[in-house]
Amino acid sequence: QVQLVESGGGLVQAGGSLRLSCAASGRPFSNLHMGWFRQAPGKEREFVSYITWTGGLIDYADSVKGRFTISRDNAKNTAYLQMNSLKPEDTAVYYCAAAKGVRVAVKLPTTGEYDYWGQGTQVTVSS
Repeated sequence: QVQLVESGGGLVQAGGSLRLSCAASGRPFSNLHMGWFRQAPGKEREFVSYITWTGGLIDYADSVKGRFTISRDNAKNTAYLQMNSLKPEDTAVYYCAAAKGVRVAVKLPTTGEYDYWGQGTQVTVSS
């Protein structure tokens, strides 16, 4: 079992930045692909970004490309999402998720590929 705890959310003005963290425990972190998803009120959970267990493959949703950066520190069992140039439409609950390393990277934008989820952290961007 893996426990994921997100932190770093909050209220920020448009154009501002936040860095989300996802601390993992319970299973070797280096064997896990890590993903970030978000869910706005009344909308389905959507893919934001993923990074494979080696860090060799990274992908982003088109809506965040060039503004968000995903990274991981295997020594700290933590994944990060640096969010810059935030827009009001980025407002959502952001969820960290972990997928076992056997998952195929091309499927990682899909929520069903993830085995573990965090509780979420609220990000609110004011205009």
